[in-house]
Amino acid sequence: MSTELILHHYPASPFAEKVRMVLGFKQLPWKSVIIPSVMPKPDVVALTGGYRRTPVLQIGADIYCDTSLICEVLDHTQPEPVLYPPHLKGVSRVFAQWADSTLFWTAMAWNMQPKGLATLFARLPPEAGSAFLDDRKAMSVNMTRLRTQDAAPAYRSYLRRIAHMVEEHDFLFGAEPCVADFAAYHPLWFTRVCTPSVADVFDHVPAVLEWMDRMAALGHGRMEKFNAQDAITVAAGAEPLPHMSAVFQDDHGIALGSEVTVAPESFGPEATPGTLVAATRTRYTLRREDPRAGVVNVHFPRIGYVLRSATP
Repeated sequence: MSTELILHHYPASPFAEKVRMVLGFKQLPWKSVIIPSVMPKPDVVALTGGYRRTPVLQIGADIYCDTSLICEVLDHTQPEPVLYPPHLKGVSRVFAQWADSTLFWTAMAWNMQPKGLATLFARLPPEAGSAFLDDRKAMSVNMTRLRTQDAAPAYRSYLRRIAHMVEEHDFLFGAEPCVADFAAYHPLWFTRVCTPSVADVFDHVPAVLEWMDRMAALGHGRMEKFNAQDAITVAAGAEPLPHMSAVFQDDHGIALGSEVTVAPESFGPEATPGTLVAATRTRYTLRREDPRAGVVNVHFPRIGYVLRSATP
């Protein structure tokens, strides 16, 4: 049974940075598979069956989608240091969900203003920038995206609120980081590192920059380069983990063993088809078979995803 952590990501992905930082926090060894930032992503889809957001965590023939679930998996893999301290278990999750959604999209609206885009794509040919923007437009279909002028005051307000928290503690909720820190860090990291031409938004919140420096010092863990074909070979040579005693929670009237699809509520609307083999309190698991990857289990968190029957 393969227990190696394989992260499918690309360097400028903010959500991938969130997971890379958690790997560093826990000092875990992991294999790095660099994937395209835009479609097509044939090697990713061979594993996920349709899901194309970044990153994806692979452990043998088990594929974990969405960083909220990936963080839980990593915390289970290496319980110490803890991501969800018992006294912060509720508030840290609520804050992280806000940071991964409201804060993230506000920050990205600020980052993707013309000056930020010019910096982001400065070393790429013009067609690469156009392809990226077209790809993200397709992923955002039916989403309401903030304009820069609407995002600017909100982003500044959010940064001031974060500053108030880290003026009192080294990290958001105390002396040690928790999942909330990693969720809040990654969109700000993108501003500071990927679009530094618009990083003057931090000028009036030096405490936020000091907190970011403390976060960055955690590093990315013990990374080893890996390639996509080898990762697919790992999946093909493994078997999905058993579900242990997971309790089936049926909120849809869809029985285990049914053919279903799971899709994100909003960004990245591509659905993943498969056979529903688990629906617990917190996640869905689909079993699917791919000519290259073999039989895999693809896992999604319940929050933020929609389960539907594949048959009318």
